[in-house]
Amino acid sequence: MKLHIKNGHLVDPANAIDAPHDLFIADGKIVAVGAAPAGFTAERTIDAAGLVVAPGFVDLSARLREPGYEYKATLESELQAAMQGGVTSLVCPPDTDPVLDEPGLVEMLKHRAKTLNLANVHPLGALTVGLKGQALTEMAELTEAGCIGFAQAEEPIEDTTVLLRAMQYAKTFEYTVWLRPQDAHIGRGGIAHAGPLASRLGLSGVPVMSETIALHTIFELMRSTGARVHLCRMSSAAGLELVRAAKREGLPVTCDVGAHHIHLTDADIGFFDSNARVTPPFRSQRDRDAIRAGLLDGTVDALCSDHTPVDDDEKLLPFGEASPGATGLELLLSLALKWADDYAAGQPDGGVRPLARAVGKISADPARVAGLASGTLSVGAVADVCLFDPAARWTVAASALASQGKHTPFLGYELSGQVRATIVAGHVAFERAAAR
Repeated sequence: MKLHIKNGHLVDPANAIDAPHDLFIADGKIVAVGAAPAGFTAERTIDAAGLVVAPGFVDLSARLREPGYEYKATLESELQAAMQGGVTSLVCPPDTDPVLDEPGLVEMLKHRAKTLNLANVHPLGALTVGLKGQALTEMAELTEAGCIGFAQAEEPIEDTTVLLRAMQYAKTFEYTVWLRPQDAHIGRGGIAHAGPLASRLGLSGVPVMSETIALHTIFELMRSTGARVHLCRMSSAAGLELVRAAKREGLPVTCDVGAHHIHLTDADIGFFDSNARVTPPFRSQRDRDAIRAGLLDGTVDALCSDHTPVDDDEKLLPFGEASPGATGLELLLSLALKWADDYAAGQPDGGVRPLARAVGKISADPARVAGLASGTLSVGAVADVCLFDPAARWTVAASALASQGKHTPFLGYELSGQVRATIVAGHVAFERAAAR
């Protein structure tokens, strides 16, 4: 279909565009920005007056729960949630059941996702067989099957020699290793940030040193191997300072943070609210503020939803027994905009508007981290596009979420930013009816 999106405000951080422009799409690709190409006749015209036209968002961590956990969520429900959130490309961790450690499982997942004709799914392969931290997987075969990197999800590798071998192998073939920095022993079994609040509530703690000790190990192994590492869901000020130093040193490292963590702290546990049970745990206000500042200065490369749908049976329990996780695909845009409005607007920003910063952190920047040819509205690029109203207010309620996971610490909040249409490879995959 030939599409003409007119009267919209185009925000494309990859090309430093932040101005009113029309967009023209044909054969699933962007064919022009501004003026129509010669001989172009639109089969459909979308009036985007009052809307922002942006690249489809790229999410670096979204658990789709298939295969194995369909009782928590299905591929259909979560990809529909992605469409409602404007997310056209997403990276899924390997901690499914069975674990994504064999090419056939990866191919099956990608085939299932492709038949739905919604968001593009990019799996991470397991770094070790069964995520057990012992034998390395066949990374070359998993890459051929469609994996874009290799991870341990929430299972740290206890034997550092295994991690060393994995990084040596990854460097040989220039694969990226995705690691969430957490010590295998310190903080194991902890359910909240180790601090005064956890002590008062009687909750076992996860100290910041669990993150920083793991980072020291990872950086030493990077210096030895030269492997490229992406750090998933950083959570502390001390950890980010180590990342900042590693980047200054020239180590090939990137990192992301979860969208919930740029707004909430351990105080938001309140009276044992299990919706605030997440991994890594919400930390102190100082840590939260450092994360927000790290997004602004570039220490943090990208913002992800850390989408982890959990069903009622596992969430409506006492805090210590509830499963960690929160839905996030449909909140990613709003939480990014809230960060931009709350924080970036008042900072010296070199002329980059907060809106463009927010869009960049969930489109061009994560695409760069993952090595994906998305997150841009360049001529010739695949036409993955999101149209959203940055001023529209909506209330986070279970009934408003397409995800099968209805639990988030933002239930009841009123947020700004609502997706009106999502276009994937040139076809309109989602449209929201205009409010009357």
